[in-house]
Amino acid sequence: MLLALDRVIAARRGESPDRSYTSRLLAGGVEKAGGKVAEEAGEFVRAAAGETDERVVSEAADLLYHMLVLLACRGLSLQPVVAELARRFGTSGLVEKASRAAAVRVEGGEA
Repeated sequence: MLLALDRVIAARRGESPDRSYTSRLLAGGVEKAGGKVAEEAGEFVRAAAGETDERVVSEAADLLYHMLVLLACRGLSLQPVVAELARRFGTSGLVEKASRAAAVRVEGGEA
């Protein structure tokens, strides 16, 4: 489903912003789509903290949709995100996070 939604979002690029909410977000670029991701993330967290399961699910769906639109604003699809998750799969989150921190230190010249 997410991959299908990703394709629909990509197809909306260049369509009239007057006829499609997705096209309007894409036309607004990273700033507009990023603002929606931030808004939806906050709504998701608030729902998770004290609303019904149905509201949590609804807000999660909104957040995922807006995240996909933001990726599309950058010319990215869901595929590289899925590939990155696959790369990390089976690795302890603590180990993976430590390896990223070490890489940043090396890139920053601190190693």
